Amino acid sequence: MRGSRLPISLIIGVVLVGLVVLAALVSIVWTPADPAHVDVAARFRGPGSGGALLGTDQLGRDEFSRVMAGARNTLLVGIVTVLIAIGVGVPLGGLAALRRGLVEDATMRAADVLLAFPALLLAIMFASVFNPSTLTAMAAIGIALVPVFARVVRGAGLQIMQQDFITVTRTYGAGTVWTFVRHVLPNVSSVLIVQATVAFAIAILAEAALSYLGLGTPPPTPSWGRMLSESQTLLDQAPLLAFWPGASIALAVLGFNLLGDGLRDLLDPKLIERVPAQG
Repeated sequence: MRGSRLPISLIIGVVLVGLVVLAALVSIVWTPADPAHVDVAARFRGPGSGGALLGTDQLGRDEFSRVMAGARNTLLVGIVTVLIAIGVGVPLGGLAALRRGLVEDATMRAADVLLAFPALLLAIMFASVFNPSTLTAMAAIGIALVPVFARVVRGAGLQIMQQDFITVTRTYGAGTVWTFVRHVLPNVSSVLIVQATVAFAIAILAEAALSYLGLGTPPPTPSWGRMLSESQTLLDQAPLLAFWPGASIALAVLGFNLLGDGLRDLLDPKLIERVPAQG
């Protein structure tokens, strides 16, 4: 039997993700200072100097407030991106699993073509056609992740469609939509939850990379990627300006990856440990 202890990766993941979510939620109603307020006279202050917990940047803006506001932007991008990917990818994967033959082939080949474009490359293409913005970044990253969810649902759905209870259900005249919603979707929900956490981490990295390149969230909205970009020319003068957003990105991505690993260990019955009988 499996012990009652939770996977350590799940615990660490929950803590790290919880810190990001807490910072994002708190920043909606309060930050130590206005993240966009410029005070040139207070620039390059060290941590704890002048009431600035993490110091100030080259324009005198409070770094801790900007990290908190950046967490809010990161969380928004991740949520919307994953919702787009799930909203499009899950129905497509379900359609491929339920409607075999030509429909399955066409759906999967389209997913393969889209999968050939990395999220970052697709986002750059979107930014070249439309104005760079948070909305453009979310749409591009979300569309790039659609094939991942489609393939996951299709693979798990094919296994479920071979079960006897599905045969009985269809014998009694259950329609495609009913079969998918009532039987397939609940049985792939654990896989989707794990994949969503991984997709969240990918979205954070992609958005940070786009903002770093100037193709993501525009100023004055704080973004960890742009904060990192702005600090790269100041490494010899104020190296901590690069450390805070870089560490935030790393911890957020690590947190969601660990959360996904922990949820997989917790939800996947194939990973249940079996202790041999003593005798």
